[in-house]
Amino acid sequence: MSIEQRILDEEYERILNRLTHRSSQLSFIIDEVIQELHHLQIYEGQDWAGRGEIKNAEIAGQIYAYQVFIKRWKDTHPTTTISALNGAATH
Repeated sequence: MSIEQRILDEEYERILNRLTHRSSQLSFIIDEVIQELHHLQIYEGQDWAGRGEIKNAEIAGQIYAYQVFIKRWKDTHPTTTISALNGAATH
């Protein structure tokens, strides 16, 4: 396994665990997670200085974790309305 793949996998697990823990809090709002994903995707696209493959793998792992978490949230909360980037979620 390459160092890039190891970093991606570790970051994916770390962020997914953090999001899962965070979702158990009363103050959790799914729309905040969607906004964070949006900003991570912008950050990913701003690689004009060439941050390197390891940092890119870290960011990719974070984005994958957010995407998986949001998908799982939608699947387990069918009555929750998620308005990706255009409004608030209702619980």
